[in-house]
Amino acid sequence: MLIGPGTTLRWLTRHGLIRLGLRAAVRRRDPQALFLLDPARRHDPYPYYASMRAKGGLVSGAFALTTAQHDVATAVLRSDAFGVGLQSRPVPAPVAVMRRLGQFRRPIGPVDPPSMLVVDPPEHTRYRKLVSKVFTPRAIEALRPRIVEVCDELLDRMAADTDVDLVAAYAGLVPVTVIAEILGVPAEMREKFLTWGAAAAPTLDLGLPLRRYAGTEVAIRRGNAWMRGHLRRLRNEPGEDLLSRLVHVGLTEDELVATAGLLLAAGFETTVNLIGTGAALLMAHPDQRRSLGDDPQRWQNAVEEILRYDSPVQNTGRICRTETELAGRTIRPDQVVSVLIGGANRDPAVFDDPDRFDVTRANAREHLAFSGGVHYCLGAALARMEGQIALQALFTRYPDLAPAGEPHRRSTRILRGYDRLPVRLTAATTAGR
Repeated sequence: MLIGPGTTLRWLTRHGLIRLGLRAAVRRRDPQALFLLDPARRHDPYPYYASMRAKGGLVSGAFALTTAQHDVATAVLRSDAFGVGLQSRPVPAPVAVMRRLGQFRRPIGPVDPPSMLVVDPPEHTRYRKLVSKVFTPRAIEALRPRIVEVCDELLDRMAADTDVDLVAAYAGLVPVTVIAEILGVPAEMREKFLTWGAAAAPTLDLGLPLRRYAGTEVAIRRGNAWMRGHLRRLRNEPGEDLLSRLVHVGLTEDELVATAGLLLAAGFETTVNLIGTGAALLMAHPDQRRSLGDDPQRWQNAVEEILRYDSPVQNTGRICRTETELAGRTIRPDQVVSVLIGGANRDPAVFDDPDRFDVTRANAREHLAFSGGVHYCLGAALARMEGQIALQALFTRYPDLAPAGEPHRRSTRILRGYDRLPVRLTAATTAGR
């Protein structure tokens, strides 16, 4: 892979300098740096979260204040004193120059303005208002029959095999099919977008190696190019989908590409992890699986417990915009707070016996898996519905679903889930349908 100077400059300002800082912090045995660079610790992050929680509401680290306490995390996510514009944080003049030079011909990914992930009001408010009507409770509920139909079609296709990779055959295809239809993306593109999404997902993490970062740019650039062409087609031949409406509301082309790309990626990334993780947890906890078979009304709460127990998004960051008091300390403007969502969701101050997976947990819905405040996940209701329908349909059709090999976790730290989940479908389960 040839790596151009623009890519190198962007990597330096986003990841390269951070990698140098992390390595120095590792030599000082900084817990945050050790966690960020050690794959083994990322594989099971929950002991680290517990250690951070035990140290207090806000813990100083190599690059940020960190919280794994539910009340502090909630306050940060909901407070107007914090924003998501981390790239606006002041940097030394040489780094600022490199940033400006790196803007030339940059692709637009999920962490690049004008993506809604990284802009605050009023820009965020404007973008969100344009798309929020598609995600109202009534609009989401209207999608239920189609989601059921998609799940049934995929389960029928799976029945031809004994062993399948559940991520490739089901968990990935359910949400990408649904969001593609909402956005007016052709069905034949869905697997391509899954590939691009998986390649681009590491951009959410800190301290990527240069070659890995360059690979994310290749995937993002290909997605951008396809989306620009698709938007041009919709201007000439609009349909009834969301993107056909967005091309006529006065957004610039970069704003359209950012909004469309984020909606597409966010529309399946979280839910792929939710379905895959949910299936793995239920296979590993047969007692919980049986309780769902005894009372199907529990499936909705089961999805909340999956989201709480092993959150698809483990971490998010906020930057202080105005001086504020929190957890007994003063936080100054431009200080960064790392919100450990996965840790907050196992806070024993809120969840009794939090390391126990319990689909009947009464307050499971108090999790922060969809963030909070103005940046609360726009598609949370859709993800919940897809997760419930997909998992209930899967275990109704295959109640004896079992592992057929070692699952493989994604290498990303912020996005947590499986990229490979081999399962066995037995003849006895299909015969009873």
